[in-house]
Amino acid sequence: MNSKEQYVAAIDIGTTKIVAIVGRKNENGKIEILGLSKAPSKGVKRGVVQNIEETVNAIQTTVEDVQKRSGVMFSEVFVGIAGQHIKSLKTRGYIMRDSFEDEIKKEEVFRLIEDMYKIHVDIGEEIIHVIPQIFIIDNETGIKSPIGICGRRLEANFHIVIGQVAAAKNIEKCINRADLTLKDLILEPLASADAVLTDDEKEAGVVLVDIGGGTTDIAVYYDNIIRHTAVIPFGGNVITKDIKEGCAILDRHAEQLKIQYGSALGDIAPEDKVVSIPGISGRNPKEISFRSLAYIIQSRMEEIIDIVSFEIQNSGYADKLAAGMVITGGGAMLKHLPQLMKFKTAMDVRIGYPNEHLAGNGRNEINQPMYATSVGLIIRGFEHLETYRKSFNAGRAEDFVRTRKPVIEKETEKVVPEAAYDEPVEETTAEEKVSLTEKIKNMLSKMFEVEDTKIS
Repeated sequence: MNSKEQYVAAIDIGTTKIVAIVGRKNENGKIEILGLSKAPSKGVKRGVVQNIEETVNAIQTTVEDVQKRSGVMFSEVFVGIAGQHIKSLKTRGYIMRDSFEDEIKKEEVFRLIEDMYKIHVDIGEEIIHVIPQIFIIDNETGIKSPIGICGRRLEANFHIVIGQVAAAKNIEKCINRADLTLKDLILEPLASADAVLTDDEKEAGVVLVDIGGGTTDIAVYYDNIIRHTAVIPFGGNVITKDIKEGCAILDRHAEQLKIQYGSALGDIAPEDKVVSIPGISGRNPKEISFRSLAYIIQSRMEEIIDIVSFEIQNSGYADKLAAGMVITGGGAMLKHLPQLMKFKTAMDVRIGYPNEHLAGNGRNEINQPMYATSVGLIIRGFEHLETYRKSFNAGRAEDFVRTRKPVIEKETEKVVPEAAYDEPVEETTAEEKVSLTEKIKNMLSKMFEVEDTKIS
């Protein structure tokens, strides 16, 4: 391994904060974080870049800081993508082989996966991830390691993640303007899942819920396979907005109230306790009761949980999630939130910390739910490097996860696909599911709609 491969750098472009992080793997395979820096995010709304200049400035600030802290000068970064434009579908593809007597080679598996990038998506959209779930050889299902097996027809079920070209291109533009190169674009719930979920949880069945400032990301796993992903365009910021409007106070005071005194359960909040908030521009202070604050938070949080529950049902695996739910992200630190989610969903709930993958002196500082995505991007970065360095002896489905090419370099060249495609494998078609999801989100978006602050 040369010096360039001894570390991985990543940038988490979030709605409330932008995090730059650099790490390396130690001899035990654990991640040592060499440096981390964060800055307020002013140019991003609900996970989507809306002001290039503001975002570039924040990226440059964090990158310069983390390079100074770590002593590592890097130019290539792994970056997360989320936002309400993200959607997913399931499909199946196959290739016919020349001879059933020859063993299946990894190149054939890659060809099948590459063909998935040629399936039809709507105008203005592109495929971000193609994730094989299970392989089928000559109608023999349930195969996780196809390499070395003989057969005439190789097919697989795929989980396809789709996003808007413009959203991905704006992220890449921000990275390039900060004098960096985008190594890979990674769906944020997949990164967060890598950081906080255990292998046992993924096998038993688990749903990850990453509650950020602008979005809530969802990933459903069962039998060690990703089964469903979704990005809900609501997060902790809508709770802050409700507190601001309900109590008639400033935004920064509302955020402080939520973090320091907020609770997701109104009934158990003390009725006799109040907190005093400074008046605006010298006006008289306001007194806000803990219980009133908690009821505001609970009301909005219950609506977000209802959408999460809908996505879990939409996955088709609601009755197979033996490990329950893992919540992470900055919003997971809201007091009594696990209890509320357990009450509303009847699932076991725990808070996800990335400590299992961390080592070194800085692990305590990094071991917070708000850094789950950042740590996950580092983990995915090392997996990316390993993918191109090792030969696929095992040939498991998860070894063949491929991601999009940089959008700036990608031309809209028409290519005739080599593979043929069957109908989606689920009873309800993927398109109908996506359509239904979009209708629900649009309806709820109107309920949640708040007057946006214009970013100049």
